[in-house]
Amino acid sequence: MKILFTLLSALLISLSTCSQADELKVGDMAPDFELQATNGKTYKLSHYRGRQAVVLAWFPMANTRGCTIECLSLVKHGEKIRAFDVSYFMASVDPIEDNIDFAKKTKADFPMLSDPTKETAKAYEVLNLFRVASRVTFYIDKEGRIAKIDDDIEPKNAALNMVDNLKALGMVVR
Repeated sequence: MKILFTLLSALLISLSTCSQADELKVGDMAPDFELQATNGKTYKLSHYRGRQAVVLAWFPMANTRGCTIECLSLVKHGEKIRAFDVSYFMASVDPIEDNIDFAKKTKADFPMLSDPTKETAKAYEVLNLFRVASRVTFYIDKEGRIAKIDDDIEPKNAALNMVDNLKALGMVVR
């Protein structure tokens, strides 16, 4: 019985962390969104079309260990990301109040987006069995097309991996 429970637990954890972003693919138009951010602004992906590339890093839940580590990576190495002509965001299905608290605790110097209706998470196919977003980062080019989908995120190296991906994609340096 204990072995069965362990196997079921492992399966659920595995399914909850698997990316569901396999239907969206590189070259597809990224789903538009209009989401409220921790800085009080509302961001719309279509605003960036023709102007600037966007990095959208989905995370499961504010104030959890892995997400805190990921956010702190982006805070620590933010200047390396900002060297590129991109706007970058972390996004979750948490209420805006939770993300505001999270941003304050981590001293996030970039906007965190809230999708409490889960509609944008569904559009990006990142909503998992636990009804939170899987950890998946979308690289969206200036034309609004998906340039890369990264579902192999190591939270402590998230920012440096982001920089490596931006370089590999040939994103413009400011």
